[in-house]
Amino acid sequence: MATAYTPTVTGSGVKAQIQRLGGHLAGMVMPNIGAFIAWGLITALFIPTGWLPDKQFAALVDPIITLLLPVLIGYTGGRMVHGQRGAVVGAVATVGVVVGAKIPMFLGAMILGPLAAYVLKKVDEFTAERTRAGFEMLVDNFTAGIVGGAAALFGVWGVAPVVRNVTTVAGHGVEWLIHHHLLPLASVLIEPAKVLFLNNAVNHGVLGPLGVAEATEHGKSILFMLESNPGPGLGVLVAYLLFGPKTLRPSVPAAIIIQFLGGIHEIYFPYILMKPRMILASIAGGAAGIGTFMVTGAGLVATPSPGSIFAYAAETPKGAGSWFGVFGGVLVAAGVSFAVGSALLGFGRFAEAEAEAEAEAEAGSGAEAAATEDVPQETARPTTHPEPQGA
Repeated sequence: MATAYTPTVTGSGVKAQIQRLGGHLAGMVMPNIGAFIAWGLITALFIPTGWLPDKQFAALVDPIITLLLPVLIGYTGGRMVHGQRGAVVGAVATVGVVVGAKIPMFLGAMILGPLAAYVLKKVDEFTAERTRAGFEMLVDNFTAGIVGGAAALFGVWGVAPVVRNVTTVAGHGVEWLIHHHLLPLASVLIEPAKVLFLNNAVNHGVLGPLGVAEATEHGKSILFMLESNPGPGLGVLVAYLLFGPKTLRPSVPAAIIIQFLGGIHEIYFPYILMKPRMILASIAGGAAGIGTFMVTGAGLVATPSPGSIFAYAAETPKGAGSWFGVFGGVLVAAGVSFAVGSALLGFGRFAEAEAEAEAEAEAGSGAEAAATEDVPQETARPTTHPEPQGA
């Protein structure tokens, strides 16, 4: 199911199926990027550590990320499956997931929104042939209400606990790696969790408390930088800017500004979801950055919130050595993720191949349409019979 925001995926193999799934997930997020940017700007400006702290305006931050953005994603996912009716049911179902959890439920919205719309689609197919004339609107409204309400209840009871457990498992995994001094390997868990929009749960639920305890004792902590490092996301976005699909490149500069300067990492997650292999670039960059932090003894005095380069500068301890380690780790992470991401994108060759495939597909569909239009004209042309001689 391609959208205007995701490149067309051809083929039926495992690789194509994974890319198609990633495209579907990204297709739920990309149409709502404007809402993410709005939330990012409000967060960067008005939270207590923002540029213009304001308690009244900062009250918008939590409702937008915990309610509005998941509902928009569920709405969009439902619309992709079953049009406007699917969109409405997907939004209602997402509210159940939101109420059933205390963390941003982007993953739950991506699961339950399309699922509820798919159930409604099957219900509509069943009732369409069995509804008497004049009762269509009544049946449609009640089926949508019943499916939406049931999906919302299922979200509270079933989906939300599953997502919470996934978050808990990821957090325990990261904590185990920390205690066993395998910090660079933490990226293997952190980066995929981030892309599934579990970044806030991992950062503030696991790494933040552990970092606070370490900073209290040593005055700084490397744990504050494991998830919040803006370097991997920057490298991935620059790789997309130079070598990604040409239809996506115009959207990348704004994403870079929001991600690196504003600290809103959610902005680059859809780009990885569109091409799941790009998670390898993010993992490699994250591991390289953590390794640099370890070698240089870098650390921050508190959690950078949001995770922008400006927040890093504000939380870096005094001393040239601290600055070198912190910013060195960010730059190394960006460089490694860019190098790996560029290779995974074929240094632009894959983008050209995709453009040619799309052009051929459009040309083929145009030729088929033209042939279809010509056939009726020829068949409809009356045949003329010569008049008999000497009549």
